[in-house]
Amino acid sequence: MKIVILGAGQVGGTLAENLANEQNDITVVDTSQERLRELQDRIDIKTVVGNASHPRTLEEAEADDADLLIAVTNSDEINMVACQVAFTLFRTPKKLSRIRSNAYSKQQSLLFSEAGFPIDVLISPEKVVTDYISSLLQYPGSLQVLDFAGGKVQLVAVKAFYGGPLVGQQIQTLKEHLPNIDARVAAIFRRGQAIEPIGSTVIEADDEVFFVAAKANIRAVMGELRRAEDSYKRIIIAGGGNIGYRLARNLEKDYRLKLIEHSRNRAQFLSEHLKNTVVLFGSATDKALMEEENIENTDVFCALTNDDEVNIMSSLLAKRLGARKVMTLINKAAYVDLVQGGMIDVAISPQQATIGSLLTHVRRGDVANVHSLRRGAAEAIEAVAHGDSRTSKVVGRTISEITLPPGTTIGAVVRGDEVIMATSDVVIQSEDHVILFVVDKRHIPDVERTFQVGLGFF
Repeated sequence: MKIVILGAGQVGGTLAENLANEQNDITVVDTSQERLRELQDRIDIKTVVGNASHPRTLEEAEADDADLLIAVTNSDEINMVACQVAFTLFRTPKKLSRIRSNAYSKQQSLLFSEAGFPIDVLISPEKVVTDYISSLLQYPGSLQVLDFAGGKVQLVAVKAFYGGPLVGQQIQTLKEHLPNIDARVAAIFRRGQAIEPIGSTVIEADDEVFFVAAKANIRAVMGELRRAEDSYKRIIIAGGGNIGYRLARNLEKDYRLKLIEHSRNRAQFLSEHLKNTVVLFGSATDKALMEEENIENTDVFCALTNDDEVNIMSSLLAKRLGARKVMTLINKAAYVDLVQGGMIDVAISPQQATIGSLLTHVRRGDVANVHSLRRGAAEAIEAVAHGDSRTSKVVGRTISEITLPPGTTIGAVVRGDEVIMATSDVVIQSEDHVILFVVDKRHIPDVERTFQVGLGFF
């Protein structure tokens, strides 16, 4: 696939790396020659220096021959105009755009239509991250919570602890522990390495376990891997920017919420627009303020400022002063790997969360969902099966008969409203939604080809 990416920042650069490794023809546009040179030193891509919305720049990037244009510059306005120019002058068939401003996304139906800006898919990083954090808060102790098939089935990552009934036991005993619940372990990461989950695999303490289950059964399965935790009640948010404000609006009805903001004007705005949130003017790295607000009684401290260093330091301070859990927004990929799993319980990368949303629309075949896992090292895919036994490599075959690439497992099948755990004798039918876990991303193209329909299908 020929893809033009506008913007070589954190999202654009990471996306280019993901897609270039999957045998796509990638061109990246940015105003910074230095940033483009750094990308070219790491991956095999074409680059164009220039303003992403200028016709000449898009012409040089061969937008007229592109299958897909992805606009992820730091400017909503440039992204919008670039999609308009690509459509009007070059007839680029599909256009994705990152839109950060809530003022634009509020008017989505009017602005982004045939009569407005011709953008096929809008991606809002703030919404993606807010939804991500909200899911984590629903399941205390989870590291990642991902929805598939409209929320009917979820993939959840947890760290196995001593005391969990299944820890030290073989995976196949899960059915004995929970005889009335269907669940499947999709993957295990032990000391950073992927382990293929088979029935005889023994779950060890500190394993990162990804399991699939119907939404109603998630808490029961989590209880097998770690001691059950009480629901969260008290939450402190550091940072009242777009993400902090959006999260507070989503949570303030259900939790006792405090929000710390260092800008007096922004704090005033927040206090006027949030109904059930206590807004505090000050710094989240101020020990006296944290102690005054009883941080030791806080269930979750969420550091969501625009400064990675402030987020990390305030999280470490909150944890040291007694906060039960800390979740930290971190933009720099190198920082995420350094802090995850230490005193910081969950490190949240907005780039990886956003890239998952973008990849859903890039994958070949009928892909309903893509989620980036373990900071981009793995992927969970919801693929829709089509065709029949003549035209499809999966339809009409049992799971044991399907040839999957190395490191790829099927976790569940969703058929209408029915969630079916993947066992060797399950037969895939046309229109089934198949949830796959891909440990080695080099095999993504092979997975896509497995679910593509042959020429005999009409």
